[in-house]
Amino acid sequence: MRIVVTNDDGIHSPGLTALAKALSKLGEVWVVAPDRERTAAAHAVTLHKPLRVQQLGARMYAVSGTPVDCVNLAVLKILPAPPDLLVSGINRGVNLGDDVLYSGTVSAAMEGTILGIPSMAVSQEGQEHFYFDAGARYAVRIARLIMKEGLPDETLVNLNIPNRPFTSITGVRVTCLSRRRFHNPIIEKVDPRGRTYYWIAGTRVSWSRSKDADHEALEQGAVSLTPIHLDTTNHAVLDRFRTWETVRRPGARQVTAAVKPKGKKKG
Repeated sequence: MRIVVTNDDGIHSPGLTALAKALSKLGEVWVVAPDRERTAAAHAVTLHKPLRVQQLGARMYAVSGTPVDCVNLAVLKILPAPPDLLVSGINRGVNLGDDVLYSGTVSAAMEGTILGIPSMAVSQEGQEHFYFDAGARYAVRIARLIMKEGLPDETLVNLNIPNRPFTSITGVRVTCLSRRRFHNPIIEKVDPRGRTYYWIAGTRVSWSRSKDADHEALEQGAVSLTPIHLDTTNHAVLDRFRTWETVRRPGARQVTAAVKPKGKKKG
């Protein structure tokens, strides 16, 4: 089995190293990752400058681009054949709820799914010290299941691991995305020259969507496994919005079917 490993924390991240080492038990691992940290790169693609690829070792490549760039280069250029599995991580910090919209880790797995590769994103709770060994062991467990049972069309797995020793984790729970909100998300400060600058950050987090939510699993010491579908269409409200198809552009003339005028009667 051929496996691609990537991330958004950069090629030298210890989470990436732990993941690649653990997955080598399952098959041939290729590491293709950004040459520097690309956190919160989301689904960015580099279009306006060339990309450089540097080989650092056997089946190990650093790319001067985003996580999504790495996936495209790995699948379409670097590897001799398409991989059987793509795993992105292990990210330093969770990717819960709305985080999946900004996360380079999750976006790399999304790109793999777009390219038809079974894909998984793996993130580890924590701030300074991380139990990456526990995260890597659960990544291998879920990778085995993916390869055995497959994934539904256009679906990837978002895996979040609580930051605790492997023996303290209470298992795996299938979850849905929560809403993750930061308080005071914009911090305003003044530099030594008296000019105002801003940090996009947050001081405290609140949650909503508590039913089967991903954050609840981690709070209870369990691994959160969320299936994510590429089609973000809200199918339940399509019929409601179809009534808008009759709305005319302001100032536009109403188009009606042509009616042939009736001729005058003779006589």
